[in-house]
Amino acid sequence: MVTLTSADNALKTLYLGVVAEQLNTAVNPLLARFEQTSSDVWGKEIRKLAPFGINGGIGAGTEEGELPTPAGNNYAQFVLTLKNLYGTIEISDKAIRASADNSGAFVNLLEAEMEGLIRASKFNFGRMLYGDGSGTLCKVVSATGNEISVDSVNNVMEGMVVDVIGNSGKTPVVTARRIVDVDREGKKITVSGAAVTGTVTEGDFLTVQGSYNKELTGLGAIFGSTETLYGLKRASNKWLTPYKKTVSALNDVTIQKAIDALEETAGSAADFIVCSGGVKRAYQDYLITNRTNVDVMNLQGGYKAISYNGIPVVSDRFVPAGTMYILNSSDFHLHQLCDWRWLEGDDGRIIKQVPNKPVYTATLVKYADLICDRPIGQAMLSGITEA
Repeated sequence: MVTLTSADNALKTLYLGVVAEQLNTAVNPLLARFEQTSSDVWGKEIRKLAPFGINGGIGAGTEEGELPTPAGNNYAQFVLTLKNLYGTIEISDKAIRASADNSGAFVNLLEAEMEGLIRASKFNFGRMLYGDGSGTLCKVVSATGNEISVDSVNNVMEGMVVDVIGNSGKTPVVTARRIVDVDREGKKITVSGAAVTGTVTEGDFLTVQGSYNKELTGLGAIFGSTETLYGLKRASNKWLTPYKKTVSALNDVTIQKAIDALEETAGSAADFIVCSGGVKRAYQDYLITNRTNVDVMNLQGGYKAISYNGIPVVSDRFVPAGTMYILNSSDFHLHQLCDWRWLEGDDGRIIKQVPNKPVYTATLVKYADLICDRPIGQAMLSGITEA
């Protein structure tokens, strides 16, 4: 007979390893390249010494002259607060009781919930890798009734629960609304609840519920224009500024110029290129026009990619339109307090009843954030005409 105890044990022993593996390696090709580590985590923070420049204790001299004056490596300390990443499943008491005498039915129920959790976690975790930490999904163009016109629908999906943050006060003007429909052609979303006309206005922006300024420090932060990065001022630390170039047509020479700039400026060897779908198609068009074949390579996690001189070129829906990132993936580390774990109560139970409701929940948690050790060793090409 299926009980809450047996379900609890199944989540601990059978599902946790599978879920962690899926979320660590199968989110997208970019995350699969990053090392995940518990080093440099101190309490609730990541504190990491990052070297920059070169050692200064080098010089030439005479046979009997003085040796070069020692001048060791330059270090700066990066400081980030660990982000709290959660995923929750929910099962009603009625569903549990209905399948209590049928273990197969209960397994199907549990698997369906876990698959939904993995799918949602992959979507949001993958999205965060390209964000700036603010959690912005899209910006509001206009709102009529429950329909909101936005500038992009790449980061939204039916079923998401979102807040709308006011552009002026940077505080929520609408909270916990579920997206019930997405018009991808017209770039419109429909939310549950009361009409938002007049409350939601042009310039406001959407975030996942409760997530404003609480998401991973992704590529958007590294290539952004904020005054600080990892607690350091960009103005006085020029090595925090990556290579950024606005181009229109994409070709091998444009890509090679960026790769050469990284090597010449930072001694960085690019090993991964990720771009929007339209940019990838534009590059494929270029290759077909100028070459006899397009090289394809297999990546870790079962992904496939086209190749630029042995460097994989992949597309991701969350990369901004017209953008290509040229990265040295070894410079990126996902620092974590621990791997994915179930949130347990004092009694060690995972599945808990929601107060005053005939519903049980279980929550998956990870405390982590992303750091690029050498921002100057990364490049971004933007303004590319998509195909």
